[in-house]
Amino acid sequence: MPPKYRDTVLAELARHGLAPRDETPPEFIHEFINDLYLYEIRKLRARMLAGEIPKKEYAAHVERLRNHYPILSLPVRYWREGEQ
Repeated sequence: MPPKYRDTVLAELARHGLAPRDETPPEFIHEFINDLYLYEIRKLRARMLAGEIPKKEYAAHVERLRNHYPILSLPVRYWREGEQ
């Protein structure tokens, strides 16, 4: 039986609409979340280039977006109980 995802990780993933099973590889979920972040950062950049976001405010928008994805800063090897 595969190790269980940590409850804190599951709670963070649920914020993004994800509920992986224990047999779902953490690397797969990490890649999905990373792709979602990249999509949003590219969309944010496009908004800045289109003039919707002033250039001087762009960094603050990027920081808010980064703070919305703290799970990406946690190494995948810590996503499951008993793994390090």
